[in-house]
Amino acid sequence: MKDTITKLQNTYNELIETFSSIPEDKLNAIPFKESWTAAQVIEHILNAVGVGTLYAETKPSNRNPGEKIKAVSDLFLNMDIKMQSPDFIYPSDKKYAKQELLDMINDKFTKLIEAAKTLDLSPICLVFEVPGFGAFTRLEFVWFYIVHTRRHIFQLHKIAKALAG
Repeated sequence: MKDTITKLQNTYNELIETFSSIPEDKLNAIPFKESWTAAQVIEHILNAVGVGTLYAETKPSNRNPGEKIKAVSDLFLNMDIKMQSPDFIYPSDKKYAKQELLDMINDKFTKLIEAAKTLDLSPICLVFEVPGFGAFTRLEFVWFYIVHTRRHIFQLHKIAKALAG
């Protein structure tokens, strides 16, 4: 459990650091063909981190609560695979200010870390299933949020490099 919290906090810190390195005047600029802006990447991450899912209805699990973590990690951390975002978490064309997004990241990840520290992470969440994976435990959702965010931190590094060049 401690490893989960540490990885979550490290991911949050790296997201803040990476996003903060991008100049304010470049946040809403498209860095290269077929790319989101840095602001859109952040909006997408925030849309995907459904803290409410962890507090919604659950049922006891009769399996290892971390059973699906490896499969989700292997898929989302494979940067050779191009993925399509589901419409419900697709970013808008809204123009953002840096501090607005930093505040949103801080709020969302503070709530996520608190949930991970205080909730029993073994029950299965009933309100939402990640397509292709079926029902997740709370622990698997926390790890999904970690690996999904890590995937987009990698994307933010590429965007920052393109914008700096």
